[in-house]
Amino acid sequence: FTGSAFGSAAIWQYESLKSRVQTYFEEARADWMDKMRPQKRGDFRKQVNSWWNNLTEGQRTVTGIIAANVFVFCLWRLPGMRRIMFTYFTSNPSSRALCSPMLLSTFSHFSLFHMAANMYVLWSFSSSIVSLLGCEQFVAVYLSAGVISTFVSYVAKMATGRFEPSLGA
Repeated sequence: FTGSAFGSAAIWQYESLKSRVQTYFEEARADWMDKMRPQKRGDFRKQVNSWWNNLTEGQRTVTGIIAANVFVFCLWRLPGMRRIMFTYFTSNPSSRALCSPMLLSTFSHFSLFHMAANMYVLWSFSSSIVSLLGCEQFVAVYLSAGVISTFVSYVAKMATGRFEPSLGA
């Protein structure tokens, strides 16, 4: 999984750079058209755009991760989703589903305080780590760390004979 994550990150990084270069040349060519385009309306949209544009690249990157964690947290609160959540969003070496929970449990938090603390820490160091690694490599590190930590959890549970489900990275 880790090899695939970093391989995908390298491809994503290449495509992102290629897209930025193409966009630069297209904007340089079409710069004179900006004066002729109608202005966008909507104060809320302008405020969201202003907020988004003021974020660092790292904060924009973790916004998606935080959104995924919040979405999964909300799914835990729906009674009809409990069985699916326990099957695919908790890791347990004695479960029928072994591989997908290794990744999906990374986004799973049962306690609001636990999720809020983790997301605050992720948000606080996101700018420095993304400026060091780049957003593509950061996402690969995040996903790989989640899968590897779940694997270590599997090994520890097998060694101790405790097979209760767990969640989180």
